[in-house]
Amino acid sequence: MFRLAYNTNGLAHHRPADAIRLLSELGYEGVSITPDVGGLDPYDLRTEVVDDVRHWAQELGMELSIETGARYLLDARHKHFPTLLETDASDRARRVDFLQRCIDLAENLGASVLSLWAGRAPDGAVADGHDLDPKNRDNIERHWDCLVSGLKEVVAHGRDAGVSIAFEPEPGMFLERPAGYGELVDRMGDEGQYLGLCLDVGHLYCTGDLPPEDVIRQFGNRLLQVHLDDIKNGRHEHRMFGEGDLDLKATFNALFEVGYDGMTAVELSRDSHRGPEAAALALGHLQAALRSLGRAEGKI
Repeated sequence: MFRLAYNTNGLAHHRPADAIRLLSELGYEGVSITPDVGGLDPYDLRTEVVDDVRHWAQELGMELSIETGARYLLDARHKHFPTLLETDASDRARRVDFLQRCIDLAENLGASVLSLWAGRAPDGAVADGHDLDPKNRDNIERHWDCLVSGLKEVVAHGRDAGVSIAFEPEPGMFLERPAGYGELVDRMGDEGQYLGLCLDVGHLYCTGDLPPEDVIRQFGNRLLQVHLDDIKNGRHEHRMFGEGDLDLKATFNALFEVGYDGMTAVELSRDSHRGPEAAALALGHLQAALRSLGRAEGKI
């Protein structure tokens, strides 16, 4: 069954090993690590830090995964730049290189899953939106070609390293809906079978793919990672549970129904200023939802 976890992008002011110890003490069983400046930076890795993180994860029985959404790691001025969709091939290659470095880090840490996203297209095009502009079809096809080409390299690197790759639809990016992930798998041909889904249930409230439990049932056999956060009125701001529209109990029930056995990682990237408090409060909500379903606390 699934493990309750927390993403270090919500503990941005903590050393990774400190975050693992803190989350274990609170009662979490997994950590989704976001490599970033000052914390397992793939371009400035220190062997002793990697060894320390791996040691504490193993010592405490904490499952690890890697999440690749660092905002300004590759460019100090432009958020999430470059992506796999850039016009310049050298920019796209920088993103591929970053993702491959993160895969190598995952292998060294013993993390079995790495999640990623498409990024925002240079022209702002969204391929799986509700109202596609036919006039932009040529540009969209070029973006598809870039995305598929880059992901094939990344997935191949992951297979060599024994790290599974999970694609996350992200509001405002080129692919923002689960349907876009489905099309991506088809466009990747044979390689598509090796690309799993990272589903952020809060994002579904932004894109209107509701209710989340139906999406979970539809893609249950593709789920490699689940991110948890609340969303209010469709606005893409990750909130604490109970502050938005998410039915956490229904979400968990659907995950049990499909037999999901991966990580369910809380993602509160706006809450690092109160990281320990937010992590404890979030876990309380998760455990309350599990109790309401007749599930015991602790290992799920």
